[in-house]
Amino acid sequence: MQGDGASGTAVDPRRGARRRPLKAAFVAPLLALALAFSHAAVLANGIEQLRAFVANVKSAEGEFAQVQQGRSGKLTGTSSGAFLFARPGKFIWKTVKPFDQLLQSDGEKLYVWDKDLNQVAVRKLGEALASSPAGIFFGSEDLDKLFEIKPGPSKDGVDWVQLIPKAKDSQFENIAVGFRGAALAGMELRDGLGNATALNFGKLVLNPPLPAERFRFQIPKGADVVQN
Repeated sequence: MQGDGASGTAVDPRRGARRRPLKAAFVAPLLALALAFSHAAVLANGIEQLRAFVANVKSAEGEFAQVQQGRSGKLTGTSSGAFLFARPGKFIWKTVKPFDQLLQSDGEKLYVWDKDLNQVAVRKLGEALASSPAGIFFGSEDLDKLFEIKPGPSKDGVDWVQLIPKAKDSQFENIAVGFRGAALAGMELRDGLGNATALNFGKLVLNPPLPAERFRFQIPKGADVVQN
């Protein structure tokens, strides 16, 4: 997530522009509930949809579009690409525009490949996934242990659920997940510096067969490997 004065942003000297850090988040459509319910009931059902997703969706694939804003509200970046995941902990998050970048996990290690630099950063997946936005969709933890879950507003046909991380060292202050009718509409993230990221999802497929081999990362020929 990029932002006005945000830390942790990598600079690509060949581009002369800031590269967004490796924060991102992910997902899929769920159970639909009638919009004819009262406002309070609709909000409650948004939470039920989130819980149903965590309980019932074991794998998914689709496309994403991401918009980033700084704390002043100024647009700081856009990106788009595709993703797939299989619980617990296996996922591929591939950014296509404005540059190629791949985040891939085999459930034990996270690989981050920058095609332009031909560089792969490798790190243990560890416990960081659990309380992150990615953990909501890719992890296996009980959300109630990690987040305070509250109903959010209903706006433009989307019913939102607020997830506030319980961990004091979380980089995010608030994570919101939105549903439109039968489908998961998107995710909104806000960090402690006031920077915001909005994700919209499309072409979603629930519970496709995704074997573990699909998530095994192959180091590109000649790539510089950095162990973190």
